[in-house]
Amino acid sequence: MSFKTPHKGKKTENTFINNGLTEFKIELEYLKNDAELFSEDKISVEKLRETIKKTRNSFKEIEFFVAYHYPEFTKTHLNAAPLFHIEVAGTSAYTLPPEGLQVLDELIYSDEAKEEKEEIKTITNFLYNSYANFYLSALKNGLSKGTNKTLPLRIELIRIYSLGVTGFDTPGSLNISEETSHALTGMKNYISDDEYFRNFKTEKALHLLEKSVQYLEKNTDFETFDRIEFYKNYIQPLYEELGSWDGNSDDLKNFSGWNVSNKDFFKADFFDPYFYTLLKKSEDSDELKKLGEKIFYDTNFSANGEMSCASCHLPENAYTDLQPKSVSNAEGKTVLRNSPSLYNAVFAKRFFYDMRAFYLEQQAEHVIYNKEEFNTDYEKIVQKLNNDKDYKAAFSKLFKDKKITKQNFSKALSSFVASLYSFESDFDRFMRNEKEISEDAKKGFNLFMGKANCATCHFAPHFSGLVPPFFNENESEVLGITKKPINNLPLELDSDPGRINSTVKKENSWIYENSFKTMTVRNIALTKPYFHNGAFNTLEEVIEFYNEGGGEGLGLPMKNQTLPADKLNLSEVEKKQLITFLNTLTDISKAKK
Repeated sequence: MSFKTPHKGKKTENTFINNGLTEFKIELEYLKNDAELFSEDKISVEKLRETIKKTRNSFKEIEFFVAYHYPEFTKTHLNAAPLFHIEVAGTSAYTLPPEGLQVLDELIYSDEAKEEKEEIKTITNFLYNSYANFYLSALKNGLSKGTNKTLPLRIELIRIYSLGVTGFDTPGSLNISEETSHALTGMKNYISDDEYFRNFKTEKALHLLEKSVQYLEKNTDFETFDRIEFYKNYIQPLYEELGSWDGNSDDLKNFSGWNVSNKDFFKADFFDPYFYTLLKKSEDSDELKKLGEKIFYDTNFSANGEMSCASCHLPENAYTDLQPKSVSNAEGKTVLRNSPSLYNAVFAKRFFYDMRAFYLEQQAEHVIYNKEEFNTDYEKIVQKLNNDKDYKAAFSKLFKDKKITKQNFSKALSSFVASLYSFESDFDRFMRNEKEISEDAKKGFNLFMGKANCATCHFAPHFSGLVPPFFNENESEVLGITKKPINNLPLELDSDPGRINSTVKKENSWIYENSFKTMTVRNIALTKPYFHNGAFNTLEEVIEFYNEGGGEGLGLPMKNQTLPADKLNLSEVEKKQLITFLNTLTDISKAKK
């Protein structure tokens, strides 16, 4: 695709996107100029805030296209989260500061904006230069494009709901309604202007987009914004309608865990489990899952013949063991950390609390070789399988090579674990209009997505650190977890170093000290005790910890807490409503009876 002027009277994707890119560049120039003036005390912070608002709104109108076709550039330069990150170049890894619009939103709307004026100017200049280079490259080389033009629009709807209306994208201004309105307006203009969409009946989508913008104009308060109503009446109908236009042509097959044929965020087919495993869909079957389940419960594979996967992952407890830290194979000892649920565990690109494994199969491998757990190896496991006539017959039937190998063993186990998803909770069914939940649960969800700040780390719809909208990476967070619940004085930080001490050497950076993977809160009512150290026994204790702003908010020394240290100021009623919502996320329908 190039930036050539289209024929007179013919509107194309080039026209709309090129105009949007140019308008955004102009707004960045205004921002750059005002950041300079602000650093010289020549304009007020209110004037600068108005400028950053216009700049962000301009970006939002083309975000669906730019963030879809240039995701890496967008998330690292244009609109990065305000957190330090690792960038790998060859064999070296560098710790880099955050940059882009999201960082500026947080700085400019903070109470310390005047003290940060030089930092604001520096980041603004950096943003302008990064985008100017991108813009020139686009002019010269043309824009990327895919075969399915509705995918960027549907991905934008996921982005809006999981990152936009939660405040993740606007950590300082919380300007969710206005920005979402501009994002939807950009989509509406794109559909209206591009000749490609004349092949489809666009009236319904355009009507929904218009109604959505009207709703947003009337509902502008961050804390009272009804994210249930917004999803059911606007986001979901739009998402389903757009999904009917281009069929299931999938430009994202090898890039995203999202299933393009899905019609509802809260249905079980939202994710593609085979994106996250080495097991391919064509290889899977009910018979392979049954074989994997048999392996899961078999103690014969551990060195002492007493430990199976189910020793730490009991189905009746949502595949956890209810222990602070799971027992090891040595009497009286435990492993390093708490045992997380296996429900929905497949939907991840990193495994373990310290994120040291990159595939579900690799996660199992760590357990097999761990001296405190199975304390064995694949050679011994394969030998045991070959000595068992039933296993031998099952593998021979299910695999083309008819052999028992490390790979085939792993695929069988993965098949079973990948089947453990739970999107039939009361809340899922409520969002699909299949049942009702209490008013307190509804209020709790809106707190989760808004004031309580939960969904900025536990992203919908998985409610974990699986990052939307492409769901191809996991986040870890530095929370400042204490050794005991916060009513146990004196308070002391847990001594586990977390991700900084993992076997992934390029991540041995100070930004990952005390950093742990953000697990899903689905089935959280059944998976106590909580956090990596299992030190918190109730959801009330967990919420109180967050309400106080984590370790830093409690006054403990933290180098790089990623959780905001500000108090949430949740009332006792709001805390109970939050727990009521969390209890609606229970679904263990796939547990072994």
